[in-house]
Amino acid sequence: MKFGPVLVGEAEDTLLAHSLRAGDIVLAKGHRLTATDVAALAALGVSEVVAVRLDANDLPEDEAAARIAAAITPSHLQFSTATTGRVNVHATASGLFVANPSVVDQVNRVDASITLACLADHVAVDAGDMVATIKIIPLAVSAMSVARAEVALRAEPAFQLKPFMPRRVALIATELPSLKRQVMDKTHAVLAARLARSGSHLVTERRVAHAEGAVAGVIEELEQTHELIVVIGASAVSDSDDVIPAAIRRAGGLVEHIGMPVDPGNLLVLGRIGDVPVVGAPGCARSPRENGFDWILNRLLAGERPSAHEISGLGVGGLMKEIPTRPRLREIIAERKRRSRVAIVVLAAGRASRMGPGGQHKLLAEFDGKPLVRRSVETALGAGAGAVVVVTGHRESEIRGTLADLPVTLASNPDYLSGMASSLVMGLSAIEANASGMMVMLADMPGITSEDLSALIAAFDAENGRCVVRAVSGGLRGNPVVLPRSTFSAVSQLVGDVGARYVLEQSGLPVIDVELGAAARLDVDTPEATIAAGGTLRA
Repeated sequence: MKFGPVLVGEAEDTLLAHSLRAGDIVLAKGHRLTATDVAALAALGVSEVVAVRLDANDLPEDEAAARIAAAITPSHLQFSTATTGRVNVHATASGLFVANPSVVDQVNRVDASITLACLADHVAVDAGDMVATIKIIPLAVSAMSVARAEVALRAEPAFQLKPFMPRRVALIATELPSLKRQVMDKTHAVLAARLARSGSHLVTERRVAHAEGAVAGVIEELEQTHELIVVIGASAVSDSDDVIPAAIRRAGGLVEHIGMPVDPGNLLVLGRIGDVPVVGAPGCARSPRENGFDWILNRLLAGERPSAHEISGLGVGGLMKEIPTRPRLREIIAERKRRSRVAIVVLAAGRASRMGPGGQHKLLAEFDGKPLVRRSVETALGAGAGAVVVVTGHRESEIRGTLADLPVTLASNPDYLSGMASSLVMGLSAIEANASGMMVMLADMPGITSEDLSALIAAFDAENGRCVVRAVSGGLRGNPVVLPRSTFSAVSQLVGDVGARYVLEQSGLPVIDVELGAAARLDVDTPEATIAAGGTLRA
């Protein structure tokens, strides 16, 4: 492969190294120049281009990425079409993503031009979540290197998705006079919500005295009709002969492990009675925030039986939050009184390629007499948050013309053809330096209201800006999404056609869902969808 400037007259059949705009011609990076392209560029006075000429043994980036993807076992996985040298891999079911680091490393060490990135090992995902991405760095790569990567991937899976299996679950909660009933009620609700992701149901709850015999009796009774038993004690386990492990043994079960190097979650007990797992949940299981209990629960729901050896190996990455130094009460109160400064970034740079060749643009379609992009930006302004930034690219002058009198910051994205990531990075660079969060809002969602945006920001404020907030419709992911300041570094490094969801999945932060109804998933990508949503198309 030869990279560098090429005279236009000699550039036919080369691949553009950078996006090119000349007159009315816009050519994307990686475009293979045709004789027609060369003639048109020459007519516009373009004398040379920066391009790549392939050697006989080279594969173009998309072909290489597609071949590597095809070598991965597709069980419960869906692969995107190769674009700009990238194939994204998504889950087709909710389950546990299990990675094989040695195989992933082997592929990445074949050739620096080939990269395979995936989620961390044993991460719970929902159907539709992106779990891995294959990216060819240059515009072409040696066919021999691709073949070596294929061999490695076919010899042993680099990763797999283990779907969750719905289970009938029982909760045994022990009682002491010091434990309030409201706490136990909340524990029930939190566990039920955790189980919902897998389609499992909390079908039985028993509240008994915090005594070995009482707990053992209920375990013996429930193991006949349930596939998982969770015991949460009114008092934490402090010894291998404490109430919960002793009760498991007394019921005829086996205690497989006590304790785990994960914080919060240290005081977990794992046992079984027959084939039914029995989990002595630590106190942190009463909280909806992710903790060590989730790690073990998700493995069990995906059909795994974690061994003592595996549990003792969870220490690296097991510190899930800092706990030695906690803020004093006065500091907490002061922090809660401060309202977050959430900047709203409205993405309006895309090509609207699904609108067809007729020159119609969804963002210029009129809703209630206003162009959709103006309506969306006015909605953002109406939320009364921080500054509003609008990222523009395709048909920029027309889009900006509809916003000329609005108090917003306009950010131009000349690289919009490369995908959504470039618009996110451009929007982030334009927000206020002291912003505590960034709301990512799509400009083509006519059902979103200012009240909806305010509800998302209120949820963000309630968590002191230490979470991700996303809109949902009937529990299904939607938009907009609010990203806290702690994710900004990750956003700034996004490339390709990757959106905010990728950052959300990688952040490890708690995710707060705010139900907005159908509006959270209503966008207008086609002429038919625009008209159905009440819009009027303009040429």
